[in-house]
Amino acid sequence: MKTVLRLLLLLVIGLIAYGYYLNGDAQGTGEKFIGFGVLLFAFILMPLFIYQRYKNKDLRNYSLKDF
Repeated sequence: MKTVLRLLLLLVIGLIAYGYYLNGDAQGTGEKFIGFGVLLFAFILMPLFIYQRYKNKDLRNYSLKDF
């Protein structure tokens, strides 16, 4: 799971960097790569990361309790 997360992170960073590289041209086609990288980050990478971090934790320890 860690390797999948690392590969996805590298893919997202690569897509965003490539999009910024293409935006240097007058064509403006890099916006598609930047947008796809952000969508991949927000809807695939972040939920997988959150699931991997909290999968074996007791979440009751992190909630506020009535005293």
